[in-house]
Amino acid sequence: MRRFRLYRTEDESGVSGVGYVAEGIQFSSGKSVINWTTTVSSVAMYDSLEELESIHGHDGKTEIRWMDD
Repeated sequence: MRRFRLYRTEDESGVSGVGYVAEGIQFSSGKSVINWTTTVSSVAMYDSLEELESIHGHDGKTEIRWMDD
């Protein structure tokens, strides 16, 4: 299990803002969960980190920054 945060350099939607916008965990199965730390907050689960990135990556405007090795 590894922890990460989503760091957004540009907010295309105007909802989440920039900087650290979510915190997450990737389980050993590959499934990943994120918790949005923004004003409008929610929790979401994805089958893989690649799936999460395809939805929230915004063409490289959002980075996954690992907290654990």
